[in-house]
This record gives sequence, structure tokens and C-alpha cells, in this order.
Amino acid sequence: MTSQRLPLPLPTRDGVGPSCVGLPQGPWPTIADFLIERFPAITREAWMARIEARDVVDEHGVPVTAQRRYQAPLRVYYYRTLDAEVRIPFDEQVLFQDDQLVVADKPPFLPVTPTGKYLQESLLVRLKRKLKLDDLVPLHRIDRSTAGLVLFSVRPETRGAYQAMFPERRIAKHYEAVVPWQPGVSSVPGTYRSRLVDDDHFMRVKEEAGEPNSETRIAVEQMAGSHALLRLSPVTGRKHQLRVHCMALGMPIVNDPFYPVLLPPDSDDFDKPLQLLAKSVAFQDPVSGELRSFTSPRSLALPPR
Repeated sequence: MTSQRLPLPLPTRDGVGPSCVGLPQGPWPTIADFLIERFPAITREAWMARIEARDVVDEHGVPVTAQRRYQAPLRVYYYRTLDAEVRIPFDEQVLFQDDQLVVADKPPFLPVTPTGKYLQESLLVRLKRKLKLDDLVPLHRIDRSTAGLVLFSVRPETRGAYQAMFPERRIAKHYEAVVPWQPGVSSVPGTYRSRLVDDDHFMRVKEEAGEPNSETRIAVEQMAGSHALLRLSPVTGRKHQLRVHCMALGMPIVNDPFYPVLLPPDSDDFDKPLQLLAKSVAFQDPVSGELRSFTSPRSLALPPR
């Protein structure tokens, strides 16, 4: 028996679904007081404007008023907004769409889902607006810096079947990367394994001694002067796995803002995207049984000699 998904108390608006916060036990006299303290980046005036516009409701769809007393446990829904967003000057492309799946080709610098200072400028929100699909959900993620293929689920009823492909390793993923290359070197290890753990900085990971928990298959596709084009096939899906493995082999991916040096925030250079591309995916569709294969129309070019 499957449980029925309850509808959200606020509809999707301009591609953005409502955010949710649970009310913990606490001393706040009103729900508004809690929201103002919980989210200090949002001014009291902004919260009051949202409440006045009836854009803050509880899990039953009842609007939160400025005087409504605090009540825990209760879930409160609201629309997240940003005062100003910088337009990412690259466009996504929908490569495939049916009743179950959407396959999109993501440009660099665009996050898959809303995060931090990115809301409308995320692949998910752009696609929800473009395709009018409020239930669209990404089946996996690639880094904001990485370009290439991202798969989305259209229907909640079949979403679990597609999501299971990733931890069960029933989907083949291949990436391409441009890396520095030493003259006289003719090959790389066919397989690289290591143990990846969180680094001191929350945005990065690092290798440490111990049982490997990450594995990448590597092949050289092209060499030209001081650079090479690699084909990278992750067997596991650890955070920043491909980037750290390339760095560990002495060939950090060109224009990587994290490795080997973490660049400051807001240092995007749209003329120098990370040279990492999620090039292709292939799998047997768990719903239809069809063999599916998709390839990004993007390509990476080696620098001129």
C-alpha cells in the first residue's frame, strides 16, 4: 500500500514551490516573532509584508497573521524571495521529455536547485517555468560549475523507481574534462580509488588513508601540447569525486574554483568555466524497460598549442 502525497498548502509560483519550516518548542509569543528571529537575513518589514499578502500559511492552509500565537509543533509554509538576482548568461536545453522524464543540458555556473543567492537562476526553477511542471524534481545533482546532463522526474508515483538507479549503480555516467598534461606522459591509471572525507572547509573534500570509498575509471581521449581531454566514468558518486581524483593525479581540472585553491565567493568568471562536462548517461528505464541513452551536445576543446 502506498501513502497518498498530501497537496502543498501554497501553489508553485513562477516556478518556485513554497519553503517549509517546522516550529520547535520555544518561547516565542507569535509565529511572526519566531520567523523574524529564525531568518535574520529577512527584515521584519519583509515578513510583515508577506504575512499581509497571505503568503505565509500553516500546514492546513490557514494564513498566519501578525498576531497569531506561537504553536508547536506546526509546519509553516512561505515563499522564498530574493531582492536581486544576477542573470546567469547561459541557457539550458531540454533534450528529452515524456510523461516520466525530462533530460536537460545544464550550462556552467547554474545550480541545479535553488541555493543561497540563486533562486530563479537555478535549472529546476527555469524548467518548471518553461515546461509548466510543478512536480518536477531532479533525480541527481551535478555541481554548479559543471555543465552537462541532468535527469528530472515528472511524476511522483514513479520517482522512486528512477531514484533507485543511482545508489544501485544501474546507470552509466560519463564525463569529459580538460586537464594539464606533462610532456612525455602517455597514459593515466585506468582506475583510481581513494577514501574521500570532508575537508576543514565545508565546501571541499579531501583524501585520507583508509578503505577507499570512491572509484573513477579514467581514459585519455586526446592530447595536445600541455593539455589532455579525459573521459571520466565515476563508479561511485561522492561529492567532488572527479575533481579531487584528477587533482590527486597531478592534473587538476582546468578553471576549477575549488581545487587545488579555493577561490573567494563571487569570483565567477563567465569567460573561464570549469572544464568538466557531464557528457552522457545510459540506463534501462525502470518503468518502460526501454534502453535509454542521452548525450550532451556540448563539447570541450583543448587550448591551442
